[in-house]
Amino acid sequence: MRHRKGFWNIITSTADLNGEAQPGAPLVELVADNRILIENHMGVIGYDSEQICVKVKFGQLSVIGSKLVLSRMTKEQLLITGAIDSLQLSRREC
Repeated sequence: MRHRKGFWNIITSTADLNGEAQPGAPLVELVADNRILIENHMGVIGYDSEQICVKVKFGQLSVIGSKLVLSRMTKEQLLITGAIDSLQLSRREC
């Protein structure tokens, strides 16, 4: 498996991806102020109706708002709906 990660590191470092997502890197898509899709997450750390904390490869992503609902969670994707006020990325867990 390490060989495969090394392969992707070589490909992404030599290719001109212009900010494109790298394989395995978290991808966050915000739609308006009421829906957020997170791909390549590593699980939910904390959850309530005002804040949902999600583990990502290099830290933690906090979704802050009101009436937040974890609408769908699969191994690959996490869908959060509700009134989203802000997103916060921390390089380490709180």
